[in-house]
Amino acid sequence: MLPEQAPEQIDVGAVSRLDTAGAWYLARAQKAGSRITGLSHAHDQLLKTVEQSIPEPEPPSPDLPFWRQFLEYAGRRTVKSLGYYRELADCLGRFLAACLRVIRRPSLFRLTSVVHHCQETGLRAVPIVFLMSFLIGVVLAFQGAAQLSRFGAEIFVVDLIAIAVLRELGILLTAIVVAGRTASALTASIGSMKMREEIDAMRTFGMDPDLVLTLPRVLALIVTLPILGLLADVAGLVGGAIMSWITLGVSPPMFMVRLAEIDVSHVIVGLSKAPIFALIIGIIGVNAGMHVGKDAESLGQMTSSSVVNAIFAVIIADAMFSIFFQVVGL
Repeated sequence: MLPEQAPEQIDVGAVSRLDTAGAWYLARAQKAGSRITGLSHAHDQLLKTVEQSIPEPEPPSPDLPFWRQFLEYAGRRTVKSLGYYRELADCLGRFLAACLRVIRRPSLFRLTSVVHHCQETGLRAVPIVFLMSFLIGVVLAFQGAAQLSRFGAEIFVVDLIAIAVLRELGILLTAIVVAGRTASALTASIGSMKMREEIDAMRTFGMDPDLVLTLPRVLALIVTLPILGLLADVAGLVGGAIMSWITLGVSPPMFMVRLAEIDVSHVIVGLSKAPIFALIIGIIGVNAGMHVGKDAESLGQMTSSSVVNAIFAVIIADAMFSIFFQVVGL
């Protein structure tokens, strides 16, 4: 490297041998304003060759207009999103192929692993799901009572609670909680195995990661999420019934009578979303775990990304379900 101030003159007359590193230093010094003296013909030729080989810095590109910058950013994000959707479709296809293989050869099915993941994703999530839905029912009853009492329609708070909890909030909030718990757990567990090269070891021993890792985890979610959704519905109704009794004087028997008049289609609509939500959460979590790199930073990034993507996808799917059921009249 050159000093901060290059010397005015460098005499190399006593130099008998000059390599490219020395010639590069002299070329840099000469470019900085130093005068080189004492060069032999061979050294002068080497210096000229090195000067010609030094790349010139590219001129700075002109600033693009805002609209071109916006289009470039949007295009890059669109291509990246399409690539991500292709990865999810590939992961979903491998999961379905694993299901078909298990149907053809039931001996490949790992029941113990499915039961274990049912406990991890379902049983351990019961307290938080029950408490959250209970409080949601309390809030709905309290706010509904405050608004409906102005019109003397307090009894319709039962309809408000039942339809909101059974049709939308019960299963949606349960899926969001499960997405936060399970999507991160799936990514962390599979990603840590990817970092330790355990998945490569499975393939070396002839084990299919789709059968060993993906299938049990996603099937456990598909089994447990409808059950959690049903528990959330019950908890929300219980919370709403208690708050209705306290604030409006709607007794539990009266609440049950009014609740019996609610169309059972609301329950069917709500619980029918659960397997799809479970499939979305499982595929996103597994796919993120499979794309973890070799460092801990990648594991953290993919874990947080899987949680955000799973929650966002669940909300989008719920909106599409709402539109679909409204169009078909359910």
